[in-house]
Amino acid sequence: MPKLSVVVPFYNVQAYAPDALRSLELNARDDFEFLLVDDCSTDGTPQLLERAARELPGAVHLRHERNGGLATARNTGLDAARGEYLAFLDGDDWLAPGHLSRTLAAIEALDCDFVRTDHVRCTGRARSVQRVPSGAHGVVADPRSGILPADRATSVDYPYAWAGMYHRRLLERGVLRFTDGLRTAEDRPWIWRLHREARSFAPVGLPGVFYRRGVATSLTQIGDERQLDFLRAFDQILSDTAKDRESDLLLPKAVRTYCAIIAHHVGSLERFEPAVAKKLRSMSTAALGRMPQDLLDGALDSMDVERATLLRRLRGSRRAATGAAA
Repeated sequence: MPKLSVVVPFYNVQAYAPDALRSLELNARDDFEFLLVDDCSTDGTPQLLERAARELPGAVHLRHERNGGLATARNTGLDAARGEYLAFLDGDDWLAPGHLSRTLAAIEALDCDFVRTDHVRCTGRARSVQRVPSGAHGVVADPRSGILPADRATSVDYPYAWAGMYHRRLLERGVLRFTDGLRTAEDRPWIWRLHREARSFAPVGLPGVFYRRGVATSLTQIGDERQLDFLRAFDQILSDTAKDRESDLLLPKAVRTYCAIIAHHVGSLERFEPAVAKKLRSMSTAALGRMPQDLLDGALDSMDVERATLLRRLRGSRRAATGAAA
C-alpha cells in the first residue's frame, strides 16, 4: 500500500499542467502515487499526462470519456487511490518542493483524521498567504469546533480540498467523496460533511500549495449556467445539516453562509450571461423561500445593510409574486 495518494484532476489546462506536474516531481517519493485524472480535455492536456505517466514516479493516468466536472473527476481518483493517506491538487495549481512530505509528517505525528493547511494565493505576480480560519496550529480538536460561530469565518468557510491531508479511514466511511456532477462549489457540502462526521482534525500551517487565481478556463471566471450549481451545493448543506444531531446549533451558520453566497453572486450579475443572470435571480429567490424563515430572519438581521437589503428585496419579490398568483 502506498503511504500517500494524490488526486489531481485536469481539464483543458495545457498552459498550466507543466507547473503542476513539475511540482509533483519535486514531491515524489517511492511510497507516493499520483492519480492524474483527465476530465475529457480537448486541448493538449492528455498528451502531457500520457508523458507524465511514463516519466513521473508513481503517476497513473486516468481518463474520462465524457466531461463530468471537478467533483466527478476527484471521485474517479478516489476510487483508484490505494494510499493510507490522501491529498488533492488541481491541475492549474502547484506545490512547493517537499510540501507533501512535510504535511504527511504532520498528520502522522498528530494522529488525527485530517489536517488543514494554509496556502498561497497567486493572482498574476501577486502572492498572499491565506490562513486556515481555525484555532492554534498543531493542536488536535473536534472538527465540529471548526463550524461555529455563525457570524465569523470558520473552517467550513475555507473549503479547499487541496488545503490539507486526510486519513484513508475517512474514504472508507464515505466522508471524502464529492457530490457527483457538481460543477462549482463542490467543496462546500464536502467540507461541511468532513467537519460534521470526522472525529479529529488540526490546522498545521504549512502554506505549500500555490492556488492560481484568474485562470480563464476556471469556472470562477466563467459566467455560464454551471455557476448556478452553488445553489444545489448549498441546498445539500441545508438538507444534510437539518438531519444532524445538533441541527439547531449548526443550521443558523449554514443559512447565513448560503445567504452570503447568494448576495455575492446576485450582487455581481454583470459577470453572467443575461439569460443566466435572470435564472440566477429567480433560483436565488426560490432558495430564500426554501430556507427556514425564522433562521433567514436572523441571518438577515446579522448581515451588513447592503447585503441584507439586496436579499430582502429578493425575498420580497417572491412574496409579491406569490400574492399576485393568489
